[in-house]
Amino acid sequence: MAEKTQLQVEAICNGSVIDHIPAGNGLNILKLFHILDNHERITVGFNLPSKALGHKDIIKVENVSLTEAQTNQLALFAPNATVNIIKDFRVVEKRTIALPEKITEVFACPNSNCITHVEHAAISEFKIINNNGKIQLKCKYCEKVFNKEIIIDGVKK
Repeated sequence: MAEKTQLQVEAICNGSVIDHIPAGNGLNILKLFHILDNHERITVGFNLPSKALGHKDIIKVENVSLTEAQTNQLALFAPNATVNIIKDFRVVEKRTIALPEKITEVFACPNSNCITHVEHAAISEFKIINNNGKIQLKCKYCEKVFNKEIIIDGVKK
């Protein structure tokens, strides 16, 4: 039997590939990290077969290199994802994701009394707390602590 060699998602010449995203989280990453705002070509695959995950999502963004900070902010959604930086159709850097100490400008604080809702100049910032694998976020301004699911679910709506 012949081996399948056809790619399910088209290769890119230069840019970033976010791979091994748990199935169903690709769209959230596109929205939350404003990937659609850069006006570059984006290729997205949903529910692709994966040996490690069963199914996965993948995002390829041409002519955009994600920063280390952006890469690590993905840890809330895809802790086992990888980010590959592509140049001339080759992987020149493969990054694993690490949970950052803080995350800025991604989520709004769920506390409606937080100053970030009143003063638009205040940039949202959360300290990441890893309490035996349970991820929580502490707002820099109101100092309230939230489970990551509350913050993520609040953004989806």
